[in-house]
Amino acid sequence: MSTADAPLPPALRTRITDLAQAEHRPRAASVSALTMVQDHFGWVSDAHLAETASLLGMSPADLDGIATYFNLIFRRPVGRHVILLCDSVSCWIMGRDAVCARLQARLGIRPGETTADGAVTLLPIVCLGHCDHAPAMLVDRTLHGDLNAETAEQLADTLRAPTP
Repeated sequence: MSTADAPLPPALRTRITDLAQAEHRPRAASVSALTMVQDHFGWVSDAHLAETASLLGMSPADLDGIATYFNLIFRRPVGRHVILLCDSVSCWIMGRDAVCARLQARLGIRPGETTADGAVTLLPIVCLGHCDHAPAMLVDRTLHGDLNAETAEQLADTLRAPTP
């Protein structure tokens, strides 16, 4: 059984149930519950989405609608590290394409792909709201701005595990 098919651990089920019970309507805990599942497994599989929906008293389709609305909830497997590269107009004007090209060359992947070693996923994102420091990217949960090709490459290098 893969981790995508494994049931939610009892402690996680309890945390989600407690969170749902603390809300006036259990579905109000949807985003927080999805985030907890993703923090545990790295992404939200169909099986985990269905189990979480059940805990929240929702249909899997309703919860999937919420999950797919938020671009920080991953519905497909991602690497151990996720680079979200802003592709807003501000970032584009300030050199986003050069940053993206360098990341692609350094990591050997295109946006939407994960490195063969599973270390890094590169994803575009509509806007990070860091326009005054464009171009910008979010690496895991850390925001980086005022990037250029070299600084982006240096950041990417820190995410790759050293080869023995």
